[in-house]
Amino acid sequence: FNSAMRFLGSLFFSFAAGVRIASPPLFAATAVACRRRALPRAVEAVPGESCTGEKVVVVGATGYIGKAVVRESVRRGYATTAVVRDAAKAAGEPKFEGARIATADVCDPPALGAAGSPFEKGAVDVVISCLASRSGSKKDSFAIDYQATLNCLDAARAAGARHFVLLSAFCVKSAERKDPYALQFQYAKMEFEAKLREQTEMTYSIVRPTAFFKSVSGQLEVVNSGAPFVYFDLGEGRCATCNPISEADLAAALVDTVADKSKENALWNLGGPDDGLSMKQQGEMVAEVLGKEEAKLLAVPIGLFDVIIGGLQGGADLALRASRFDAWPEGAPEWLIKGLANGPPRPPPHLSRRGRCR
Repeated sequence: FNSAMRFLGSLFFSFAAGVRIASPPLFAATAVACRRRALPRAVEAVPGESCTGEKVVVVGATGYIGKAVVRESVRRGYATTAVVRDAAKAAGEPKFEGARIATADVCDPPALGAAGSPFEKGAVDVVISCLASRSGSKKDSFAIDYQATLNCLDAARAAGARHFVLLSAFCVKSAERKDPYALQFQYAKMEFEAKLREQTEMTYSIVRPTAFFKSVSGQLEVVNSGAPFVYFDLGEGRCATCNPISEADLAAALVDTVADKSKENALWNLGGPDDGLSMKQQGEMVAEVLGKEEAKLLAVPIGLFDVIIGGLQGGADLALRASRFDAWPEGAPEWLIKGLANGPPRPPPHLSRRGRCR
């Protein structure tokens, strides 16, 4: 059961992080004029180098991109705080070297602004949010991608922070267009983006990256074993395309927004090569890299997402009920109980993004 769910999780997050329908690319930042405090800067920002000397707090720090952001922020010279749930475990993370590690529950608003917390009054100037849900279910998405991120925004405003940087996703465009295959986390991020734009106490930067290289490479082992490269069929001969970006480049871009005046109150669509690669092309490239004579491709209907998400949400709900009452609900199948013995199934850690809390 867990093996099957890990594979579906890999496929799910590969698609979710990089979905992009053939359409004119949009890579220009869009500024929004409004009344927000801005930090005067005497010199023009230099990508990959500039540092304003402010106090930076990173939430979602233990995720794939979050760790890279902490490392980059420290490298630039910022006084950086990595917000985590388990300080003891985070203490052994090499990418946190030079950063302050602070424990906080982003789902507990009162605790975020308490004395000694990362969002104590005057303790933070800039927040970089890399929070992201793990399962992609509606409940998880709106609890993390929307509500927990909103909790951090409110805490930052109360603490007197100047700037808020949001790691969003390029595929949020699907929710904006109300595409039939748009995912719940895309809607959750879209709604939080609206909240971020509405407030006037802080400046903000919304960064929407395309797929991560880690996500795109998720099927290497599968193809190397002789199985086909699986991709989602969007109907009418269409499939998703993406132009992946590396973790280091994305982390640098997120930190750049702290000092770059042109990225204030702006949306930044960010990706790799301008011409996106279709999932079919990616499958062919993987086969070529692995020395396969012919690429095996398997198209799966996009409707399978409903089944995946429903299964993840149902499993999570049952596990929660069992944890509260020390017993599984009557009639729960044996295979589900065994499969969820260690909690609801999750995608492999390197595919958690957003993260993918990310």
